Amino acid sequence: MGSTSSRANTGSTKGNGIRPRFERRPVVVILGASSGIGRASAHAFAHAGADVVLAARSAEALEDVARECRELGASASVVRTDATDAAAVRALADTAVLRHGRIDVWINMVGTGAVGRFDRTPIDAHRRVIESNLVGGFNGAHAALPHLRHQRRGTLIQMISVGAWTPLPYATAYTASKFGLHGFVQALRAEVADIPGVHVCAVYPTVVDTPGLSHGANYSGHELQPGGPKLDPREVARAIVRLAREPRPTLTLGASAWPSRIAHALAPNLTARMLRLLLGRSLRKSPPTAATAGNLFAPSVGHGVDGGLRAPSVAASRGAAGGVALLAGGLALGCWLALGGTRGGRGSG
Repeated sequence: MGSTSSRANTGSTKGNGIRPRFERRPVVVILGASSGIGRASAHAFAHAGADVVLAARSAEALEDVARECRELGASASVVRTDATDAAAVRALADTAVLRHGRIDVWINMVGTGAVGRFDRTPIDAHRRVIESNLVGGFNGAHAALPHLRHQRRGTLIQMISVGAWTPLPYATAYTASKFGLHGFVQALRAEVADIPGVHVCAVYPTVVDTPGLSHGANYSGHELQPGGPKLDPREVARAIVRLAREPRPTLTLGASAWPSRIAHALAPNLTARMLRLLLGRSLRKSPPTAATAGNLFAPSVGHGVDGGLRAPSVAASRGAAGGVALLAGGLALGCWLALGGTRGGRGSG
């Protein structure tokens, strides 16, 4: 999967930045390809010369993505799949192999959330978030790995987020699912260590400007208006293509990712409490809105790449990103000093 052609890409790379094309057309399965990073990744792999198998709950949205990929010169097929249905995910893997003879890259992209106080959010909503994010990842890996083992080669990419190490108050099930996925990929990576050609990779972006926030459930009583910088989904998609070319265990994206991780490692309770104060204040200042289950139990409405959350100015976004990184770094330093500098321990916060 790491080999690429030395010939120039004949297609336009404006706004894409991917070149050269893959030498051998890889077969890429994207579970969660209908919108956001998944849709952007479908475009990016198609542009780079891959053949894509697209899966999500909305067949209509997938057909639109497939048409876009075919316009980029790729073979694109659609398999309507609910990631929480293990049998359906196995059928997706079998269909990909039946049509193309192999799976080179399998990407678990499905992700959703429910925002609101834990005890005021229906337990069925919490369960569904875990089923979609964590169990969906299990189902994808369980379906793909037998084929990768048989081939003795291939790459499994699991989308996670910085939520895997920075807990988000008012998004408890989402946090639990991401922490779970973080441990899952590490254990799974160890299991396949005896097969050098099989790679298990995890992607940890900061906040990405996708429709995901508007698609998810909201039991907070307020509109969700996240502040701070947002990554472009296309930037994340390009990074995923590079990861498929040259697999490595982890890929972290976003200026505030590592400072946030350090802050939580040094003083987890203090970091969580500060996040609660910031998020709680943001919610209280937002206009009221009715509770909604969003896309937890039915396909999303609206399947674009962007969520419309980014600042209109790239320069402004970069400045904001630097400000968030500085804030997170300051928090990390403050936690370190609060813990007594060089004294050991994670601290009680």
